[in-house]
Amino acid sequence: MNRKVIFYHAPNSRSGGTHALLEELGADYELRLVNLKSGEQRQPAYRAINPMGKVPAIRHGDALITEQPAVFLYLADLYADVGLAPAIDDPLRGPYLRWMVYYGSSFEPALVDQSLNRAPAPPSTSPYGTWDDVLNTLHTQLANGSYMLGERFTAVDVLWGGALHWATMFHLVPETPTIRAYIERVITRPAMQRAAARDAEFVAQHAA
Repeated sequence: MNRKVIFYHAPNSRSGGTHALLEELGADYELRLVNLKSGEQRQPAYRAINPMGKVPAIRHGDALITEQPAVFLYLADLYADVGLAPAIDDPLRGPYLRWMVYYGSSFEPALVDQSLNRAPAPPSTSPYGTWDDVLNTLHTQLANGSYMLGERFTAVDVLWGGALHWATMFHLVPETPTIRAYIERVITRPAMQRAAARDAEFVAQHAA
């Protein structure tokens, strides 16, 4: 099977995590930059790829995938031989799916409310409960080992390590020793560093 994907990416955006994951997987990919500063994401050509006008998006054959957790799940399964996604019969598969989905369904909505100093919706309608609920749940999980699933590094760590790095940098998430140590374990990996270096080059190109 041809595993090459087309990757629509903008540096300094959510798609940075996908860039890092592709490097971790050693994936065969063609990178197509989307210039957010010029508004390229709002033009018809890109809206035809993602009507939301957001990155990341990937195309694999006839399959078009958007939404960051879905992109991560697809890529890690496409390159299952690399071992960044627990197999369906692995006891870690359930926790892996849980934390991949928790990111988009609970953490990001909570983070947006927190960044805007906005109270969450009433408990009966809030997708995440309270900000303290989210942080306590995260800390409890990270106390179980070096990574989100204990001692096994998976695609879910690429997602969370990058997100927490960004969130602590902007003081949206408290930089506790547990969170700081976790971030360092993830972002210092060679693949993560390669993706970050390439993104720095892309930022410079867009600025020019």
